[in-house]
Amino acid sequence: MATVERVQDPGIRDWNFPRGIASVVLMVGYAGEHGLQAGRMLAGTGLTEATLRDPDAQIDAHIELAVVRNLVRDLADRPALGIEVGRRYRITTFGIFGFACVSSPTLGEAISFALRYLELSFTFCLPVAEWRSGEFVAWVHDESIPADVRQFLVERDVTAMHQVMSDLLGKNLPLARAEFRFAEPAYADRLAEDLGVRPVFGQVHNLFAIDPVMLEQPLPQANEHTWAICLAQCRDLVDRRRARTGIAAEVRELLVPGGADGFAAPAGIDTVARDLNMSTRTLRRHLDAAGTSYRALLDEVRRALAEEMLTATPLSVSDVAIRLGYAESSTFIFAFKRWTGATPAAYRRERAIRR
Repeated sequence: MATVERVQDPGIRDWNFPRGIASVVLMVGYAGEHGLQAGRMLAGTGLTEATLRDPDAQIDAHIELAVVRNLVRDLADRPALGIEVGRRYRITTFGIFGFACVSSPTLGEAISFALRYLELSFTFCLPVAEWRSGEFVAWVHDESIPADVRQFLVERDVTAMHQVMSDLLGKNLPLARAEFRFAEPAYADRLAEDLGVRPVFGQVHNLFAIDPVMLEQPLPQANEHTWAICLAQCRDLVDRRRARTGIAAEVRELLVPGGADGFAAPAGIDTVARDLNMSTRTLRRHLDAAGTSYRALLDEVRRALAEEMLTATPLSVSDVAIRLGYAESSTFIFAFKRWTGATPAAYRRERAIRR
């Protein structure tokens, strides 16, 4: 059995995150090619054709889901619908998020970045990456997707992921294996042709695997300077989208330290719950209903404080780790790299060069 070397969860907990309009535009365009008017695809969404022409438009995930339902309803008799739509998602569909992936040094780095900033994508399936000694496996979670559109979205999202990775490499990416939870469809040959491997159906999980050697391949358009610029822009975009309200805002405010120097370790969840006059269990439940968690909010605060300390103070990395409540510097370094893609030392050097 292969040894698990590293696991990376996506930077989001579910598919219910705000997103751009490009995915809806793509699906409406596909429907139009098959004789369906835009108005029919936008029925029940509150969107207009004018909205589709606004590249800066942001929509709720449930609006895109409504478009998906309209598409699946009206083209239900079209075989391999999810695959056909998924193939339409190219690097250019994703704007600055896609440009950052293109500029990444290797396919593995691009995947790590994409998982950290997954809310800049259009996915409904949540991939969890597992680096192993003999293969790279992406577990594709669909449990929270409504049953009536689940198979379509699994096919769409997995096909789109494969298409984008192939675009990054500049050639078709061969998969080592693929498995799906749903029963074998009549168009299984089409899936096998597109993915380069015969999938196994009726399995416990959705997944696809890649030879880890492929992850080390340099990307043809890699550019370190461009990548750094794109990372900063993606980070700013995510920060704006994550503006907190309600219980999440209250917790975040309590997590921001009030020490004399402004850099004391954030409060623990029991302390935060007590300050909000509720039990820890109740606080967890409220945060879950708000689509977040104490851990996610703590990470946001720690990251913001860490970036400020590394940029504006002469504190050593170990001092920063201690002030953020980490028992060991190595744990902080690992967390910081997960947040930003860079070590604290590299982040500090990069910011020093820019000033």
